[in-house]
Amino acid sequence: MSPVLSRLARTLQLSAVAALLGVTAAHAQLHDKKTLTAVLEADVRVLDPSFTTVYITRTFGFMVYDTLFSQAEDGSVKPQMLESFDISPDKMVYKFVLRDGLKFHDGSKVTSADVVASLQRWGQKDALGKALTAATKSLVATDEKTIVLTLGKPYGQVLQTLGKPSAMVPFIMPARLAKTPLSEQVPEIIGSGPFVFKRSEWKPGSQMTFERFKDYVPRKEAVDFLAGGKVAKVDRVIWKVIPDANTAISALQAGEVDYVQYPSFDMLKLLQKDPSVQLVSAKGAGMFMGHFRLNHLEKPFDDPAIRRVVNMAVDSSKFMAALGVPPEYAVTNCLAYFSCGGTYETNAGSELVAPRSIAAAKAALAKTKYKGEKITILQGTDIEAPRVSAEVLAQSLREVGFNVDLQSMDWGSVVSKRASKTGWHMFSVHNAGYDMANPLTNLYIGSNCADYPGWSCDERITKKLAEFRETADLAKQKELAADIQKLAYETTPSVVWGQFAQPAALSKELKGMINSSIPVFWNVSK
Repeated sequence: MSPVLSRLARTLQLSAVAALLGVTAAHAQLHDKKTLTAVLEADVRVLDPSFTTVYITRTFGFMVYDTLFSQAEDGSVKPQMLESFDISPDKMVYKFVLRDGLKFHDGSKVTSADVVASLQRWGQKDALGKALTAATKSLVATDEKTIVLTLGKPYGQVLQTLGKPSAMVPFIMPARLAKTPLSEQVPEIIGSGPFVFKRSEWKPGSQMTFERFKDYVPRKEAVDFLAGGKVAKVDRVIWKVIPDANTAISALQAGEVDYVQYPSFDMLKLLQKDPSVQLVSAKGAGMFMGHFRLNHLEKPFDDPAIRRVVNMAVDSSKFMAALGVPPEYAVTNCLAYFSCGGTYETNAGSELVAPRSIAAAKAALAKTKYKGEKITILQGTDIEAPRVSAEVLAQSLREVGFNVDLQSMDWGSVVSKRASKTGWHMFSVHNAGYDMANPLTNLYIGSNCADYPGWSCDERITKKLAEFRETADLAKQKELAADIQKLAYETTPSVVWGQFAQPAALSKELKGMINSSIPVFWNVSK
């Protein structure tokens, strides 16, 4: 063999060996029992959870940070970072004592000063945080482990506010970072949660990596949704960015990833038959709620009678069928503004729009002052649920007798256009049930009389919301929630078009995955 051919043969041999080693290494990484690879809903662009309400940033926050209280699966709020807490008989003074052994990812001890600074930052931006802050007389650290909150006026939702899973979540960070100006994101991501964000390995638009925090001390109780012992059972969690859902599912079936948050509905039947895949679905308030937000300032929707006709025209079964949601992942004809399966579920007021049918809506419209004005629906085409639901709504309203203009655009354009008080009547959106299940956090009722797209305003609702905020009695809260929902059915700030779950798909190798629309990776093993 000539020297040239000999060198070529040697080069090819070495290339083959290198390729084999690469395949072997990749295979080993894929089957590494201590690394979990997930594909979530989107790329994380904002890391500071006190800077935005975007869901993926909230999910990121739960990986890295911890909270004073956390929500259990049944909706109750339990202590998380706390060893104990005490409430005065008049419910005006709250004393919180931190657990021993709490550390931040930079090695520093978690102190009461960090808690105070974190809550003060969050309380200036979050809607419920602002309400709590407005009711607060003082929030002080009395020693290294103790925080005392003294109210200046009654506020019955203190624990629910501090333990809420809805964005913005009151995560705790070091005081030095919590003092960052509100106009800026915090410069470092340092929490005390079960996983450490590896910023040096972050590849925006491609993947981010988390590492088990070896100094994290979980609670001794069993895990219960976001509460209890958050035990990290894998050493590393990698979030990969794969925008196309079908490509992500192919990667799951090939063993290249372990978890896909949102497989498309039309793939669920196929996945149910795949022996290597399991589906995990949230229930109750953990499901999504589809809403049509109505613009009360744009004629003829300034007329509540015409707005109620829209509610009468919505048959949730049509929307579920159009989306392809299997029956086991949908709530049939949910009439609760505050989530079916949630703490404040009620059908109160729904009789105002019964029966929900095209025929009934058509007859009701004929009795209103509607004169054929154009009804503009903004349709976000790049997200499945808003796109499909807007199409079904447009067809239903045309059958009722409305003159409908369906305007298609990307979701960013919908967000931009809805900021204007004119030029649109409705848009479709779906929100996490956790965010909608409480009258105070419900986007379209809690924002009553606020400068929020849709601009619904009824002073009776304002008064009832104030009463709800002030009482700590659950029975009274439920009574008020029913009263508020009756007014919502009368005034129609939004129309609920369905409650459904979009199950996550994961490898059969994963054990202990928590059923939640907020992906959390503690308690999970391979």
